[in-house]
Amino acid sequence: MGPLSGFRVVEMAGIGPCPFAGMILSDLGADVIRVDRPRFGESVAAGAASKKEVLGRGKRSIAIDLKDERGRVAVERLILTADAVIEGFRPGVMERLGLDPRALLEKKPSLVVGRMTGFGQAGPYADRAGHDINYISFSGVLSQIGREGSSPTLPLNLVGDFGGGGMLLVVGVLAGLLRAKTNGIGDIVDASMVDGSSLLAAMIHGFVAEGMWQESRGTNLLDGGAPFYDVYETSDGGYISIGALEPQFYLELLDLLALSDHPAFKRQYDRSNWPEMRRVFSVAFLSATRAEWESRAEGRDCCLTPVLGLTEAPEHPNNLHRNSFVTVEGVRQPAPAPRFESNLDRTPEPAPLVGADTEALLQDLGYTSKQIDGLLSAKVCFRPVR
Repeated sequence: MGPLSGFRVVEMAGIGPCPFAGMILSDLGADVIRVDRPRFGESVAAGAASKKEVLGRGKRSIAIDLKDERGRVAVERLILTADAVIEGFRPGVMERLGLDPRALLEKKPSLVVGRMTGFGQAGPYADRAGHDINYISFSGVLSQIGREGSSPTLPLNLVGDFGGGGMLLVVGVLAGLLRAKTNGIGDIVDASMVDGSSLLAAMIHGFVAEGMWQESRGTNLLDGGAPFYDVYETSDGGYISIGALEPQFYLELLDLLALSDHPAFKRQYDRSNWPEMRRVFSVAFLSATRAEWESRAEGRDCCLTPVLGLTEAPEHPNNLHRNSFVTVEGVRQPAPAPRFESNLDRTPEPAPLVGADTEALLQDLGYTSKQIDGLLSAKVCFRPVR
């Protein structure tokens, strides 16, 4: 069921952060209905492949041509049955489609409209095309990720699309739903990936203000500059990570490595010692395999863990014990999070085929069988081949 059971969210189909936000809301129990573009002429195999799309899990799908007035009317009717609608179009697209958020709010004042963009709904860059890499570079975050003397390193598309994008959109929508539930007043949420990725770096901005952070990447405490907060290769070509920031963890790490008496490690935060500390750490960790280091660190608070691959992580005993990953339609994927004791079943339904719920949802909206057949034959709506 989940804590959002009883809430309905309409998701305008797109890529990246908006589908991710829809997935989280669905994982939390909301009835998420994805408005897809019709896929006339596509093969059955293509539709089957869509069921393996992780970001689509747990949702329903209605496929409608929004450029046809009959399709627009149907989608508006659907939105007005919902508690929230989320979209990731460029600014102005919803308005051009005839689904102006302010007009929707006039018809349903309690509606929450979540809008996800890169540069925001307004401003000189609002209409520019971009992707995660552009947004995190524009926020200043990308400049801080990477090794000293090297180009910035791309953190996949996790900081802009998902952390600073989809997750921020979820927070905004949940806040809007909470207020609407309290006093019946909805809102329009302007979630920007530039704003979100900037927000994720709030602590770093504080460090800069306090003189605790240099803008030259790879020279600071949390960016690989500190030898006791870094990744090291092991004898089998694997890697381990260490994060022994606090003195008690640092001393435990030195004891594990038999380096407690080494002169370079006496003053942990003396930067002049860091090059030698890194050299000694590198040599030490090359003396054993990744598995051996994990075993030696067992029961010790030294902040040492193996660097697991994406296919390894689900099989680690700790992740198995917590059921941190689930298998849906043969696809291993992260389980819904966070956990709620009132909802222990955390295996979501697979993503729907595009248009799988078109007829059922139109019926719920009051369309007759004859009207639905007419929309299908006119190619205003779409259902997958049975």
